[in-house]
Amino acid sequence: MTAADVLGEAQTDGTALAGKVALVTGGASGLGRAMALALAHAGARVVVADLDARAGREVADLAGGTFRACDVSDLDANRALVRFAQEVYGGVDIALLNAGVMTGCGVGDDFDPARYRRAMGANLDGVVYGTHAVLPALRARGGGAIVATSSLAGLAAVPLDPLYGANKHAVVGLARSLGPALAPDNVRFNAVCPGFAESRIIDPLRDMLSEQGMPVIPAELVADTVLRIITGGGTGECWFVQAGREPEPFRFRRVPGPAKPAAV
Repeated sequence: MTAADVLGEAQTDGTALAGKVALVTGGASGLGRAMALALAHAGARVVVADLDARAGREVADLAGGTFRACDVSDLDANRALVRFAQEVYGGVDIALLNAGVMTGCGVGDDFDPARYRRAMGANLDGVVYGTHAVLPALRARGGGAIVATSSLAGLAAVPLDPLYGANKHAVVGLARSLGPALAPDNVRFNAVCPGFAESRIIDPLRDMLSEQGMPVIPAELVADTVLRIITGGGTGECWFVQAGREPEPFRFRRVPGPAKPAAV
């Protein structure tokens, strides 16, 4: 089975990303797996990064790419990942900073500093460290694209896991801020914000979602949206992916700012 077999419905024609080199963190399963296969189907050479070496290598084989073990919460590991991609493929054009976990605790009596740091390390530090590590490689190629995985939890309140909501909101803020900040380097930075999508992260929630009749979004739909982001021209955008709606950038309308508002 090839990437084209797995993701035959992708909007790309197999040449949209020909000659490009892409990194995918959290690429061993779920959304990362679908993203890696979508990139390969679009013609990119893919480096799959994950802590799960067995599953990561399987995805890399399907994508015709290569695997590198990486703990995204470690800055040096992110730097080593980028160096690896440069050594194997000569550079990096695309980085999908997708690795993430649920928190598993709140801020009250159940607060667990170790779980908190694990979640912040994967969901926020992994995006910041990954961006810092890959920027020199993208600049060396004349620019490129970074897409960070946030969540609908980055756009709405999340009483179920407020700390997860906090770090996903941080990714949204980072995308909106780094989009214009990195534009002079011809580096586009965007975020994808899926709802409950097929991945390991929703395993503890499956019974609840089924009982409430909430659909689980196919991972391939999220991956296809990421391809639209990469091949589009936008930057600083946060694309939502929600069951029953066409994915599109979320419109942050009438957000107050320091400038005096125009007369209405």
